Amino acid sequence: MTASPTTVVFDIGNVLVSWDPRHLYRRFFADRETEMEWFLANICTPAWNVEQDRGRSFKDAVDLLVKEHPAQWHPMIRAYDELWHETISGPIEGTVAILDALRHNNVPIYAITNWNQDKFREALERFPFLKSFAGIVVSGDERMLKPDREIFDLFFERYKVIPETAVFIDDSLRNVEGARAAGMHAVHFTSPEALTRDLRALGFSV
Repeated sequence: MTASPTTVVFDIGNVLVSWDPRHLYRRFFADRETEMEWFLANICTPAWNVEQDRGRSFKDAVDLLVKEHPAQWHPMIRAYDELWHETISGPIEGTVAILDALRHNNVPIYAITNWNQDKFREALERFPFLKSFAGIVVSGDERMLKPDREIFDLFFERYKVIPETAVFIDDSLRNVEGARAAGMHAVHFTSPEALTRDLRALGFSV
């Protein structure tokens, strides 16, 4: 792939906003870090959470775990839904500044995100800059996930984006590799500073 991209496609979680269930669960476990990690590895697990990203409702997800686990865990399980907003600590300001610079320079900007559809609506109201994209593919709405090829193909078809004209930014290496396999340029996000360098190397003014 030799052509320089002209379109930028963002992931959102841990690229534009800081998401981590630990932001929430430190209030329950306080100084018991080991117990919190056990809870997130064995009860509200990444594999359980990814099914919400695939479109399962949080109500169904919580009901499932409440039936499977003793009552002592029920308040913490329900908190994943009821206090979900606390899993996002806030925007990653440096990346938001990059987003603003790209928009100012009339660069087409889009997003592809693994996110539950209902919680994403909440995030849209909390973070107005998420409304600045020319288009967004939300996994929960589509019931498909990155890094699977089908979600990238859906993005290309819906927004008429030619893969080699776009660069995709994600904090997950698996998703970066998925984007490359779909024909896109792709950048592994590690920090706003590194992203600035990467985008400048691709010819963007940020």
